[in-house]
Amino acid sequence: MTNENKTSLPTGKIKLFLVDDDAVYLKLMEIEFLQHGDFDIETYPTGEMCLENLSHNPDIIILDFYLDGVDKNAMNGIETLDKIKAANPNIPVVMLSSQDKIDIAISCMHHGAFDYVVKSETAFVRLQKIITAIFELKKIEKQLNWYMDRM
Repeated sequence: MTNENKTSLPTGKIKLFLVDDDAVYLKLMEIEFLQHGDFDIETYPTGEMCLENLSHNPDIIILDFYLDGVDKNAMNGIETLDKIKAANPNIPVVMLSSQDKIDIAISCMHHGAFDYVVKSETAFVRLQKIITAIFELKKIEKQLNWYMDRM
């Protein structure tokens, strides 16, 4: 199995990493995902802990922009995003933030985020739609790879 195939559509549950320093919000997200889908969820309060566990091969990472609530010296979301992309550029990372600022969203996208979601009452629905879009895209890529291999 090559690295390209490692992030193809999961055969069972979608492995989801949720990374947020707000313990209450982290738990609420976990509950929402578990109630609305077939997910294998790992939660982390810091980017460092997320990075230590990348070997668990997440299908998607939802990553908070600010991660200094637990540890003021913790890596922020952009630094964590950069390290995730350096370790495995094929893992889609969705940035999550309470900041509704276009410059932050643009910065996240420049660093390789798949999307940017503002924490709000509609954030979970938006995250569900993004996850669906990610797997539709992966399915198309898999089909294209199959087609190109036949040429």
